[in-house]
Amino acid sequence: MRSPTIPVARLTVPAVAPSRISRNGTAGSLPGVVSSTRGAQLPDRRTLAIPVGHCPPPATDKPLRTAGLVGYRADRKECAEMKVTGFRTVLYEFAMDRPLGDANGPTGSNYGAGSFLFIDTDAGITGLAPGGGPAVQKFAPLIIGHDPRGVVGHWKAMLDLAFKGGNEGSDKGAIASIDVALWDLKAKAAGEPLWRMLGARDGRCKAYASGIDLCLTDDEIHAFYARMAAVGIDGGKLKVGLDMDADLRRLAIMRDALSAVTNRPNLMIDSNEYWSPKQAIRYISEIERSFDLAWVEEPARRWDYRGLRQVSAGIRAAVATGENLNDSSDFYPLILNQAVDVVQVGVGTTGITGAMQVAHMAAGFELPVSLMNCPANFMAHLAAALPNHLAMEVVDPGREPCFTFDNHIEGGFIHLGDSPGLGITIDEAKLAALRVDRLSPPPGLTMPFPRREGAGLYIKPLDRGERDSMGWA
Repeated sequence: MRSPTIPVARLTVPAVAPSRISRNGTAGSLPGVVSSTRGAQLPDRRTLAIPVGHCPPPATDKPLRTAGLVGYRADRKECAEMKVTGFRTVLYEFAMDRPLGDANGPTGSNYGAGSFLFIDTDAGITGLAPGGGPAVQKFAPLIIGHDPRGVVGHWKAMLDLAFKGGNEGSDKGAIASIDVALWDLKAKAAGEPLWRMLGARDGRCKAYASGIDLCLTDDEIHAFYARMAAVGIDGGKLKVGLDMDADLRRLAIMRDALSAVTNRPNLMIDSNEYWSPKQAIRYISEIERSFDLAWVEEPARRWDYRGLRQVSAGIRAAVATGENLNDSSDFYPLILNQAVDVVQVGVGTTGITGAMQVAHMAAGFELPVSLMNCPANFMAHLAAALPNHLAMEVVDPGREPCFTFDNHIEGGFIHLGDSPGLGITIDEAKLAALRVDRLSPPPGLTMPFPRREGAGLYIKPLDRGERDSMGWA
């Protein structure tokens, strides 16, 4: 994938340096990209193209020079007083190119919904993050008027504010989105890609394919994993849990598609917390008679460290869990009680800062981590910087409807570009076409899927109506 073009503004720079150059950004019809800047109006001046989202260069009477738009490092003095001026959010809806479904919502849905948070500053730099909703305004007073680059301090202040109510629900999503946008802003101010700011040696991390695919037909399963194999991905994760015969057949289809890359693909399964520990052991043991599984994801409830430890002891495969935990402290009992073999964490665990803390905790116990999927694969910036990262979940690199991103998958790895920050560029025209005032999912659809009948007690097979809806025989 080609790197997206960095928006360029015109900055007027006087030949004789004043004490400070004023740089004011004004938003266009939609948030995301600064559309103009103002410079000092002095007689002898010249104009320099500056990538939007960077600090302007120092005023000087010497010839001005940049190292190119990508990776340009500006004088930090120009941003020494940078302050957050406001938050903006945009909601949008779209139709995905295929449905997603799991054991709790087997018929799936192609309804897609998203949002963007924009954090503006007086330096004309805007940080952005997928996610965010009305709850971000609860935390805005903690951030507005302060330097956005103190990301960890802001993260701690938000957690402290949410202390009594717990770090749950809308608060969790708000903290995560604000944290990501602040990291994006911090890296943009430095003119660096986030992966480099986080300490990665190079901008890449291993990927595995995840279809969220219980609702797909056999042919669709093969097509998805064959497409992932075409970019070198050698591991896949299948949604399972309701029909043993179908699960065995579809595992073979996934394995065969990925065998184009290697003769021993990494095979993983995910039951989305549908089973009890004893059910999980029986079900997985039957699968392991035919397949060598790399890991089993969420075979029991996410917080049940006794049950998860029981499952881990009763099967050959590793137990992976954690991506649906809300706070870094929630991982402590799982790790301490040896209930998890692969620690899964995502942006939902209070953002990049929270996920980083979980990864460091896991490293202290010599456990690998795997980062959860996210829009534009932006958490790959963190994955690249984690010494104990195993592989990141990739759902589909082509599902993003209104933005482009500076990364691509090749040879089984996510390769991150050098665009500053997250490397996400909003397509304002497409976002305008999809923008809504409130999300309106189809009648009867609950996202994420509610827990299916029988969960933890008995397995409720697919009924005739569900099978017909999914195109199953």
